[in-house]
Amino acid sequence: MSNSRLRRRAAVFAALGDPLRLALVDELRVSDRSPIELGELVGIESNLVAHHLDILEDAGVIHRSKSSGDGRRRYVHLLRDSVRETCPPLVATPAAPLFVCTANSARSQLAAGLWTQMTGRRADSAGTHPAAQVHPGAIAAGERAGLNLATATPSLLDDVTTSTFVVTVCDRAHEELGSVASRWHWSIPDPVGQRTSRAFDEVVEELRSWISAVTEVAA
Repeated sequence: MSNSRLRRRAAVFAALGDPLRLALVDELRVSDRSPIELGELVGIESNLVAHHLDILEDAGVIHRSKSSGDGRRRYVHLLRDSVRETCPPLVATPAAPLFVCTANSARSQLAAGLWTQMTGRRADSAGTHPAAQVHPGAIAAGERAGLNLATATPSLLDDVTTSTFVVTVCDRAHEELGSVASRWHWSIPDPVGQRTSRAFDEVVEELRSWISAVTEVAA
């Protein structure tokens, strides 16, 4: 193993050696969070959250991005490969999650289909302001991923009562619904505005990565 790789691993383990930073990482294993949400979840002030996040970022454990909903807001993302050799805590995997985005025309539809495909368990999807139909780009990306979304239709969140565990896959929907510690949020860019098949395929890849990560944590 090269010296540079050893140094990178040592930096990660050093960053995770603090209990508060380890608690932050454990939260990020299943959900993207804003710094404010992280502070509330682990019970520390915003200045301490910023300090610990700086250390984690310097060690290559996290990165931060601007919300696609409220531009004043930031989300913290775990770079999962950096902590793959550490032992995650066990979490309960939702039996039938409800994936939510604004229009329920792309990300949440793909998420529900991929969840069922990868876990063999049911999932639902809905939107806070559903579109009239599923986006053709999402249908095509679903076909490339082995999913059939041709007959799927967007649903209003208030009309869906079959699932109690919500996973938002859209910054706007997450911010509209408000922060809830028991809800997961996966901050995934909207592919609709980019108008390329690659953008939809990247959403599929990101969703697969998230589903693999949370089911691994729950194994």
